[in-house]
Amino acid sequence: MDSKTLERRRSSNTKEKKLKRSDILAKKKVIEKLIKVACAENHHLASFHAFHHFHRNGLCVCLKPGRGNELSSPVKNYIQSLLKLNMEGPYGSEWPVEEKVKRREMVAPEAHYIFVHEVANLNSNETATMLTANEASTICVEDSGPLVGFVQYRFVLEEDVPVLYVYELQLEPCVQGKGLGKFLMQLIELIARKNSMGAVVLTVQKANLLAMKFYISKLRYTISSMSPSKVNPMMGIEKSYEILCKTFNDEAKTILEDGE
Repeated sequence: MDSKTLERRRSSNTKEKKLKRSDILAKKKVIEKLIKVACAENHHLASFHAFHHFHRNGLCVCLKPGRGNELSSPVKNYIQSLLKLNMEGPYGSEWPVEEKVKRREMVAPEAHYIFVHEVANLNSNETATMLTANEASTICVEDSGPLVGFVQYRFVLEEDVPVLYVYELQLEPCVQGKGLGKFLMQLIELIARKNSMGAVVLTVQKANLLAMKFYISKLRYTISSMSPSKVNPMMGIEKSYEILCKTFNDEAKTILEDGE
């Protein structure tokens, strides 16, 4: 091979590398913008009117949005109390440390919330089923009762994939088992898709058997390739949790499920 041919090949390879780098940088900017726009939106519920309220199985509640840096003291206290009630058992001896972490996460500006309120003066399933969607939405705005649960989520980057990460889905024991949890996760997935996220990701304690069954068997989430049980199976490192995901495109599936 003569020197001119070799030089042309080297020049061609250099150009290809520059093009690949520019493509990577361009893609990175697109993803960063997606996350920035999603984070800046204060009312992700606005596009999903059918999810402003839930009235089934004797339960009538309405949903309201929130942000971590805008929480009132009573709401902060409620979140801490419900977390302790639901999660102290599954975390076991890890709870004192984890509780401090959750308190910091709770008030972060990037933390988005969906708050679940009882609808005041509507305790009858018969009454609730008679409401139209518009009527229920109006009642939710004007006459919402006490909190009975919440979802906390963020838009983040995981393995170069933009995802909606569910930090918490917590419901009072009295409203569990009525389809509300599934309803909220359906809404979360719609929010993720609308904001062009590649997946919904969440962490579940292994000791929380009901939650594991709920996500994997009922909602068809899978154990992510990022989960400790997949990352360190041969190293003897065992963690108390699994990372689960539901992907919405082939690239996210390849990275977050297959680990490629």
